[in-house]
Amino acid sequence: MTKFVLIAALSAIASVSAAGPAAVILGTAGTFAILSKSGIDTVPTSVITGDIGVSPIAAAAITGFNLKLDSTNTSATATQVTGSVYASDYKSPTPAELTVTIGDMETAYTDAATRPTPILDLGEGNLGGLTFVPGLYKFGSDVTIPTDCTINGSSTDTWIFQVTGNLIMAANMRITLIGGAKASNIVWQVAGYVEVLAGAHMEGILLVKTAAHFRTGSSLNGRILAQTAVTLQSSTVTQPTQTDLRRILAQTADILV
Repeated sequence: MTKFVLIAALSAIASVSAAGPAAVILGTAGTFAILSKSGIDTVPTSVITGDIGVSPIAAAAITGFNLKLDSTNTSATATQVTGSVYASDYKSPTPAELTVTIGDMETAYTDAATRPTPILDLGEGNLGGLTFVPGLYKFGSDVTIPTDCTINGSSTDTWIFQVTGNLIMAANMRITLIGGAKASNIVWQVAGYVEVLAGAHMEGILLVKTAAHFRTGSSLNGRILAQTAVTLQSSTVTQPTQTDLRRILAQTADILV
């Protein structure tokens, strides 16, 4: 019951007056900085702020992190992670919770991918030099970011980028947010893979059907929610600053009691 109340609360938050499409509800997947069905690999030293998790694959698929199980065996810690590490073979209730979380990730992906009436193929998939106002954008091919681009809007505005191919960001380029725009309100739904090359900086929530690769010195202000593997090479991933969904759930449970 509390989960349904949580989703309703998030829907109410999302309904606050804003430009752009209705927000994509991440559910419990929105509590993770990195979530993967196939594994997370790092070439040290990466820096991750937020929880990471894998399911249905086991903890052996989290490589390069030197994991240390906690006393309950429900989660682990790692020096490269400011947060907790979860895997499907840890003790209960972690496996069941991860099953729900993966389901929420897949539901969010489908929601973002099927939104109607987008702006089509702006820049023919070349986003370099463009400024994006709030909206729903769809690209029928690969998307490249060969030079810097900008996302401009208020703190309540929203963006969804539907990419039917791959999303590739050139080395040392960056996405800049202006006007109060927040990474937590930007969703990149990518049917192919995401590749952020060396030294580049990305913003937003990555809902990825296949792999996500972050090359040496790259960074993300957002989340990587991938249905296959995530690879990091001395990368920095920082989850957006926003209301913690676990705290909302706990407060909702208290209210129900």
